[in-house]
Amino acid sequence: MKYWNLKKINQLTLDKTGVIPRSISKIVERFKKELNPNSEVEAIEEFKIARYQTLTSIRYIIVLMIMPILINQISKTFIIGPIVDYCWNQTEHNIFINESQEERAFAELERFEEKLHFEMLIGKTQNQSTFNINTEISNKALELAIKYNLESCNAIKNIISDCLSITVFILLIIISKRQFSILKSFINELIYGLSDTAKAFLIILFTDMFVGFHSPHGWEVIIEAILRHFGLAENREFIFIFISTFPVILDTIFKYWIFRYLNRISPSAVATYHNMNE
Repeated sequence: MKYWNLKKINQLTLDKTGVIPRSISKIVERFKKELNPNSEVEAIEEFKIARYQTLTSIRYIIVLMIMPILINQISKTFIIGPIVDYCWNQTEHNIFINESQEERAFAELERFEEKLHFEMLIGKTQNQSTFNINTEISNKALELAIKYNLESCNAIKNIISDCLSITVFILLIIISKRQFSILKSFINELIYGLSDTAKAFLIILFTDMFVGFHSPHGWEVIIEAILRHFGLAENREFIFIFISTFPVILDTIFKYWIFRYLNRISPSAVATYHNMNE
């Protein structure tokens, strides 16, 4: 890519919010371009720059998404997985690595036993001897032991492989600062280039999904899944404290962004947002 292309891209990347709203600046710039005799040449150059910026951003997004996932799956399957399995099977350890797993296993075994007795009472299955019932319960307990032993082993694999993926992701951002700047500029242009109605719609969708009145249930499911993924205890007090504080902090940050940046760049979008929200 030629020098003027790199210079233009850097100017787009380093473009910051000014005192004058961007909508007025665009009108003035468009008027200047129409009076410029070299407007056709500059339009072609801007098209090439925009195409290069778009292709670079898409490639960089694909790399940021695929590389950590590939590293995670490859390392977990061929390197981390066999090592953890060998060490886990060679040492004496408990089946459960936290109390939540133990409680879930006991509850599942209790439900199985109650279901077995209930089916016998309603005649769905023939009456069995106490020995047969105990045998089925023992087989179910062994099945649960194998299941949660595998879950505990996978939790250790997830911790190591996810840490490795996060490290790779951070290294990709640090090494390719220029591509990251181009991507940031591309996202800014994409967001601020939307219509006022589209901006207001996305703002309402984001706030209702993550900081709305119905979001605590979603946060509870997400946190439980994350804790279970890493083999951590599903502490209800921690989950409730997180739900009661994090969405509030997120909502405050989002409102500050609307007041500090969006209100200066596109006041009409903020007005549309307030009208749609009322």
